[in-house]
Amino acid sequence: MGQPSSEASNAIIYTTLGVFLIMGTGVAWTMRNQTKGEYLAGNRTQTAIPLALNFIASDERLRLTTGAESKACLSGSNLPLFILVFYQSLTEGDGNGEGGEDNQGGDLATCWTTKLRLYRNYSIKLMLAWETCCRSDLSLPLPLPPSLLWVGKLTSAALGSGMLFTYPEIATLAGLQGVLVYALASSLPLFVFAALGPIIRRKCPEGFVLTEWTRQRYGTVTALYLSFVTLVTLFLYMVAELSSIGQVVEVLTGLNGLPVIIVECVITTIYTSLGGFRISFITDNIQGAMVVGLIIVAAIAIGVETKIDTSLIEPSGLLKDNLLGWQLLYILPVAILTNDFFLSSFWLRTFASKTDKDLWIGISIAAFIILIIITMVGCTGLIAAWSGVWPGSDLENPLPGSVAFFGLLENLPAWVVGFVLVMSVTLSTAAFDSLQSAMVSTASNDLFRNKLNVWWIRLAVVLVIIPIVVIAIKAPSILQIYLISDLVSAATIPVLVIGLSDRCYWWRGFEVVVGGLGGIFTVFIFGAIYYGDAHRGAKLMLLEEGLYQEGWAAFGAFVAAPVGGLLWGFGALALRLTVQWVQAKRKGVRFDALDRPIVTEGDRETVQCVAGGDLETILSTGQEPGIGKVPGKFF
Repeated sequence: MGQPSSEASNAIIYTTLGVFLIMGTGVAWTMRNQTKGEYLAGNRTQTAIPLALNFIASDERLRLTTGAESKACLSGSNLPLFILVFYQSLTEGDGNGEGGEDNQGGDLATCWTTKLRLYRNYSIKLMLAWETCCRSDLSLPLPLPPSLLWVGKLTSAALGSGMLFTYPEIATLAGLQGVLVYALASSLPLFVFAALGPIIRRKCPEGFVLTEWTRQRYGTVTALYLSFVTLVTLFLYMVAELSSIGQVVEVLTGLNGLPVIIVECVITTIYTSLGGFRISFITDNIQGAMVVGLIIVAAIAIGVETKIDTSLIEPSGLLKDNLLGWQLLYILPVAILTNDFFLSSFWLRTFASKTDKDLWIGISIAAFIILIIITMVGCTGLIAAWSGVWPGSDLENPLPGSVAFFGLLENLPAWVVGFVLVMSVTLSTAAFDSLQSAMVSTASNDLFRNKLNVWWIRLAVVLVIIPIVVIAIKAPSILQIYLISDLVSAATIPVLVIGLSDRCYWWRGFEVVVGGLGGIFTVFIFGAIYYGDAHRGAKLMLLEEGLYQEGWAAFGAFVAAPVGGLLWGFGALALRLTVQWVQAKRKGVRFDALDRPIVTEGDRETVQCVAGGDLETILSTGQEPGIGKVPGKFF
């Protein structure tokens, strides 16, 4: 790889971040007199094109993965093996140093060390060492020498995952079918905001996050339940985002990613603290446009510099369908679609659309561009296979698919790597400032009802960023929790959206909470039956083996979660109605749990008049965004 020098890499990274700092603070200064409502949200202020650029810039699927290999690399004693292999690859010699036979895993380490020394680039060494760790069941004695522990700490930030690793690897695993399924499953779910956004906005015009409608429809308890899951999801996305940029910096430049992570946090905190949601929206417009331009340039460079051997296309089998590709056709849409509901950054942008037409146009443009970006990045795995880069000439020790993209960069000039670096920093900054703003707005609205001074909430978010950075440098383990959030969303969202239908006025918050928790429990039941082992069934709830495992376990988990959630929800409905009927009979009062809510209109507002808990609409004047007057009912 034409890797830029350390000086050039530092200049590229920190100049890019510096530009965003100057731009962000400059724009934020012009907004210093905005109201609290404008700071937290921008309801009905944005047209189609800015919305499209914002959805592109804040789309986490351009950075994250849900693979299992990262977690495997940290498990048990594989990490010491990774450290040893990577450390030996950086030292002089032929890989047959003394002491190689004195520890478990020495032969494997020696074999892979020899292979690693064939690569002059730090990034390939790093990722091949990672692959050794993931594939090995061997262990090494502890404790390790201090020098090896230092190397482990240095590289820990590079063990996360980003789109440059994920989508090319999908191509090597599931071929063209996998790439197209992943691209479609990542882009098409955005249309749920265009379809449901107008409905929720009519029912909750003063809201700017999904949890406010949840409070008005299902009551405070359900809203707090959803708020907790939403804030945890934002936390995990922030961890994964910082882990991703740290990894990319390590792999592309060989520099330590931790300083970049810290500087990015400081810069985004400064300008989002000054400007709130609106500054995040404006910077995302610029960053979204930059990403599109950088992707085009990088694609042209790879297309011009890479030579494809057409004789390798047919034998690769990457144009044929496969079981994993068909499984992902169901798993990915369910996981991504439902998890999108937990992203307040998307809902803020949905409510910010000036009209429903702007929302539809903006999301259509964003979905189309995201589809192209993911397809292009994923196809680099196919190009690597058809150009002979992957799996390489050594069939006994093939190049892992996770580094197929970087294998292509091995033969490209340094300026292409520089473009990829700028694109990565831009994507990361755009996503992280959106997540920060979303966390502030969600916490202010859901936990404090917009009554607490926003600077206290901003301070709390800054304090939360500290553990986020700490966890991000050890982020492979957190990506497993990201998978858990997919399962939680798959179990919760189907029972939540039932309340959007006016015909389901009898559906309450009790059913939503029981259904969501019951869906997760159903995954355990399925796993225990599938494996014939309760312990492994419990592990399936954590998806420790990831999505790309053999068999039907992961597929079954994502079927069990929504189906089980709905079954538990309707079971909870039957239980609640039975208890309320018995109570009505005992008290000698009329059973009204199935009565349709009656809504009456006043001069200034529309309010709910019966105990049903369903609120058709609230029309108020002079009220802060996000605050509704009538909460729904939990029971």
